[in-house]
Amino acid sequence: MKALIVDDELHVRDAINLLADWPKHGITEVLQASNGEEAMDIIERYSPQIVMTDMRMPRKDGCELLSWLQAHRPDIKALVISGYDDFQLVRHAIRHGGMDYILKPVEPGALDEALNKAVSAWRSEEQSRQQVTRLNIEMNQMKPLYDDQLLTDLVTGHSSGKHLLVQLQERSLIPASVTYCTAAVLSNTHFDEKLLQKFRNRRHLLDFALINICSELLKNTGIAFRNLDQPGEIVILYWGESRPLNAVLEDINSGMNNTLHRRAHFGISKREAIITEIPRAYAEATDALWRRDLLSSQSYIHEGTPRDHAGIHSLRNTPQEEKFRLAAFSGVSEQMESAAQQWMDQIFTSGSLSPKQLLEWTKEWDSMQRHWSDPDSTSNHKAIDNNEPELPSISLPLDEYGLLDREHWRRQIVSRLSAASKTLIHAHSKDIHIIHDIAKYLEQHYSEDISLQDISSRFFLSREYISRKFKQEFGVTVLDYLSSIRIEKARLLLMNPHLRIIQVAEMVGYHDEKYFSKVFKKLEGRTPNDYRKEFVL
Repeated sequence: MKALIVDDELHVRDAINLLADWPKHGITEVLQASNGEEAMDIIERYSPQIVMTDMRMPRKDGCELLSWLQAHRPDIKALVISGYDDFQLVRHAIRHGGMDYILKPVEPGALDEALNKAVSAWRSEEQSRQQVTRLNIEMNQMKPLYDDQLLTDLVTGHSSGKHLLVQLQERSLIPASVTYCTAAVLSNTHFDEKLLQKFRNRRHLLDFALINICSELLKNTGIAFRNLDQPGEIVILYWGESRPLNAVLEDINSGMNNTLHRRAHFGISKREAIITEIPRAYAEATDALWRRDLLSSQSYIHEGTPRDHAGIHSLRNTPQEEKFRLAAFSGVSEQMESAAQQWMDQIFTSGSLSPKQLLEWTKEWDSMQRHWSDPDSTSNHKAIDNNEPELPSISLPLDEYGLLDREHWRRQIVSRLSAASKTLIHAHSKDIHIIHDIAKYLEQHYSEDISLQDISSRFFLSREYISRKFKQEFGVTVLDYLSSIRIEKARLLLMNPHLRIIQVAEMVGYHDEKYFSKVFKKLEGRTPNDYRKEFVL
């Protein structure tokens, strides 16, 4: 904090400077002025928080300084230090914001008390000012977000049309005279990866640039906003009548090309009533954008609903999925390249491909790879909802014109197969390791009561999974493997003539002598007694 001492006598200023305990009050810099005029100049330049002024001074006196402070810097706390016990001066000081009136000669205690009061008041008010500033900043930051939320609710139909429209009109977002409008939709996911990489984790800056370009060219004929339900999507509502929307979008694209060196693809709707039909118009524009043809497009503006490719169906549970799975299991790059190319050739012969199809296949890829890694997982059988487009887990393989980049897409498919291959090989190695751990556990605990459920609980795997993997690795069931270990141990114990058959049975984990004899005969071709007679006697 800073303090300013204003007095026409130097020795008085120096005395006050010596008497005050500045560090105690957090004051680190003390300034001086010899009159009110000089004080005003210092205040403008250095902004002290505390001003201590005399009342009788040449040029501008303390009364004028206090009046000026009240008018121009009311946040500054003023203390009067005067040699005149004059009622008029005291009243003027109080009326114009003076916090205390100290008579000369100054008492250290009175000065300290006045300073403490002034500093405490300034800090309290400064805290309130900072809080108000923070709230204003937050309000300014929240205002665009709130506006976007209202407009998002309008196009998605999440709120009542008339009530919501009144709010939008009150906030001057949509003129009260507007009854019909057209919707247009663009998504930054339809740009190529090279452009998106420039923004990386700052996609909001790309959205900000796109909205600014749209707003500048729309002016009072429409509004552009972020759809908060679909990150990366920008919606335009156009109510202008002097020019068609297509012409406006062409101008917007020219602006984008000048700024970003890219043009955007737009889906547009028919003109609809703004209160009742905007959600339908928005859905129509969105559908037109996501169903556009990526293989051959003559325009950046898309209307209607182009027919989806009839010849390409789901990847799940088809010969094509099996080809991909086998290629991934092979771990051979040539096999993966071949599978990817066969799939792409099949698609290109069909003649069309939409972004929506790419998204559907992206979701199917995720589901297939989870299923390959864990066929028993119930989450993998969840139905895929293809009605609403969602942002892809990887960028769409598009070129700078927003069309399919065939080489990029091929690399994506091969990359997915390669990643799946590594996962599958790792999972297979992990499976073998766990199954051998189970076998080792059986060898060490054969004499105990062991059930498949016990093993399942101990190794945190399902009984079905253990049974299947164990049989694949050892060629026998878990029960048969355990029985073979027990009978092998029993053969050794039977060599001891002092052990009865029931004792041998219990020592290898059988509590029923008859059942032990039955298992022994099944595996050895003779009963335990016959075995003992043959090899011991």
